[in-house]
Amino acid sequence: MQTPARKGLKGFVAWLYEGEGTTPFYFRWAMLAFDLLTISYFLWAPFETRGRSHDAIDLIIGGVIALDLVARLYIAPRPGRFMLNWRNWADLAVVITMLAPLLVSNFAFLRILRAVRALRAFTFMRRMKIITPFFQRHERIIDKVTNLVVFVFIMAALVYATQVGTNPSVHTYIDALYFTITTLTTTGYGDVLMVGQTGRILSILIMVLGLTLFLQLLRAIVEPDHKVEYECPDCGLMVHDRDAVHCKHCGRVIHIKTYGFD
Repeated sequence: MQTPARKGLKGFVAWLYEGEGTTPFYFRWAMLAFDLLTISYFLWAPFETRGRSHDAIDLIIGGVIALDLVARLYIAPRPGRFMLNWRNWADLAVVITMLAPLLVSNFAFLRILRAVRALRAFTFMRRMKIITPFFQRHERIIDKVTNLVVFVFIMAALVYATQVGTNPSVHTYIDALYFTITTLTTTGYGDVLMVGQTGRILSILIMVLGLTLFLQLLRAIVEPDHKVEYECPDCGLMVHDRDAVHCKHCGRVIHIKTYGFD
């Protein structure tokens, strides 16, 4: 088992999140499992009935998310850039709604923002050596699928939060999810309709943005991807050709790991 190269608490935390060895490997898998379990919990936990058991689970999950957020900020090479990342703001919003019982009852739909951590979960999975080749070949498609799924569940949460109690067709989160999917696919059975100006605006957003994400997914499936995400150490350019040996912006020699080679 390898040990952290840097000393101190910061070096140990950085080793767990970014280092190599048995312990970081299992730590990242544990975080991945936590991400997927909590995402499932947020999507399917009952919105209407809240008991002490749900409050206790919320406090535990909120505490873990808060610790994870603080740890990643602590080891971030550029804290300012870290705080500008919208995914981290989504995590912060979830922590606030879950650790403040007075807010949870009114803004429970914000917990759905936890689903955006699925994007970071896929980042963790790409780093796992045993499955890296799969994600190298299908990284673009996986990102588009994840974006579409996250969009669907977030919009369904917004539909539920704005329509339940005022719309006789929306009683549960499943009703909201059903409307979102039928609208996105332009099926439009007509058995669930939005009411009010807010409902009409949400319907427009679902159709316009949802179809855009769906078309991007189809494009990613049909068109071959010759680009890869790799940050240039000098200029910070994130996208390069898979076979690039120099950064096309600053000319620095770069070493992009290619599928089939170490």
